[in-house]
Amino acid sequence: MRKGYGEDRAEIADYVVEVFAPEDKFLAEVRARALESGLPAIHVGAMDGLHLEVLTRAVGAKKVVELGTLAGYSGICFLRGMGPGGKLFTFEYSEKHAEVARDNFARAGFEKSVVVHVGEALTELRRIEPDGPFDIVFIDADKVNYENYFYWAAKNLRVGGLVIGDNCFAFGNIAAKEFVSKTESEVVASLNAFNIAAARHPDFRATMMPTGEGLCLAVKVR
Repeated sequence: MRKGYGEDRAEIADYVVEVFAPEDKFLAEVRARALESGLPAIHVGAMDGLHLEVLTRAVGAKKVVELGTLAGYSGICFLRGMGPGGKLFTFEYSEKHAEVARDNFARAGFEKSVVVHVGEALTELRRIEPDGPFDIVFIDADKVNYENYFYWAAKNLRVGGLVIGDNCFAFGNIAAKEFVSKTESEVVASLNAFNIAAARHPDFRATMMPTGEGLCLAVKVR
């Protein structure tokens, strides 16, 4: 019998959320404040936030780069995982989003542990290269640049560090052959290129975590 990739039965999903309780009151408030501020509801899922925290703890990360800040939800998960002495370098294109995130980081007690960069990430990333090498690079920003972000990470991660890419199933379209728009086609092509780069790069060993969005996980091995 061929097993499905992941578990999509609602009763199993409900069981996991009940047992692991991925989202506490504060994280739920971050979602609510973001909605009240007019930000799009595109944060990582509650279980994915927990995955990020646990992965951060597992590799003993103290320096994390995040591409795509939004309201700070995933950033807070990373900061919780890093604990005292950790530092988050997060990049956001929208000043409005960045302002909401700064407020949430401060409310969470992480104001001094995070630097929010606003602008084009591929340009702004150069500013932090002297602070490397980094332990984790999380990619959850503009989809057309995922592959470019991966190659930046390959140069600036320590051995044993992680690249984590969100939305790597391309919103359910990663295996599609026909598309409803040019934009959809471009997004799928870019995410496919990222997945292939992570899977086949000689310095990485990668896998795809079967989350709802597809969380690509690549560890730098040399």
